[in-house]
Amino acid sequence: MLGFSAPRVSHVLRRTLLLAALVAGGVAQAQSTVKILVGFPPGGGTDAIARILADKLKDPLGVSMVVDNKAGAGGQIAAQALKVAPADGNTLFMTHDHTISILPLVTKSPGFEPSKDFVPVAGFATFVNALAVSGGTPAKSVNEYVAWVKSQGAGKSTVGVPAPASTPEFLVKVIGQKYGLDLQAAPYRGSAPMMADMLGNQIAAGTGSVPDFIENHKAGKVRVVAVLGAHRQAALPDVPTFAELGLVGFDDMPYYGFYAPAGTPKAVIDKFSDALAKVIAQPDVKERLSAMGLTVGFMSQQQLASREAAYTQVWAKIIKTSGFQAQ
Repeated sequence: MLGFSAPRVSHVLRRTLLLAALVAGGVAQAQSTVKILVGFPPGGGTDAIARILADKLKDPLGVSMVVDNKAGAGGQIAAQALKVAPADGNTLFMTHDHTISILPLVTKSPGFEPSKDFVPVAGFATFVNALAVSGGTPAKSVNEYVAWVKSQGAGKSTVGVPAPASTPEFLVKVIGQKYGLDLQAAPYRGSAPMMADMLGNQIAAGTGSVPDFIENHKAGKVRVVAVLGAHRQAALPDVPTFAELGLVGFDDMPYYGFYAPAGTPKAVIDKFSDALAKVIAQPDVKERLSAMGLTVGFMSQQQLASREAAYTQVWAKIIKTSGFQAQ
């Protein structure tokens, strides 16, 4: 009968356990998943953008990518989830200006402080907001929309917005003031349910980002009648800017970016940032995002932080001037 001495058994056991640990570690690394939090429901513009990028990022990062929709409160729920996530690079938040720059200005207790709880990772695009009318509304321009609203009696109408106390909601107020209309903003839990009501002619118009509207605009189901920004959009060359129509002061461009929990190692941030820069430079990715109404351009961690600070400063003044009180 064969046998092993106690030292020999101990040595073999140690080697076996070490090998098992290495194999387990390798499997865990190969199967690691990066979760991208999105603060809006599936089917909207932000969700579509996240899924395009997630599909492309998995190869350069060498991990699986999952989009996790935590919809509600204009991205507030997703932001709160990011705050408590481990700072290991496996949870990121892809969002735009509303959650990072606007929510802290209009909400007394949002449950997070971007400068304290998050760290910018990288940005990848800017965009503009727009006014669109539903298919059941006869208007084909802003002037026709204004005339149509006035014809409805007392100049009253409801305009959908993808989130309460958002840039689109403030836009509704400004449009109403400029044209002497009694426009009431109807907040939704994201652009997808707002678009569903527009397609069903439950509301006559909506405001939101160009990516929210562009697919249905091109299909002739809704009509984008004006966009914000200093210049017309390449994806909508025939649609005038509000500046052309005399509504100025909204030239600062909203942005899209990725954020990580505070304390995430710089090496992890740099790796993701490098991968994102390569992905958005790919012609097919740039073409798809541009067709959705984004102006694609990489922003480093520092550039995204500067963009966020500048945008927040502009909107702090607009919100204060409007008389809006934080809720």
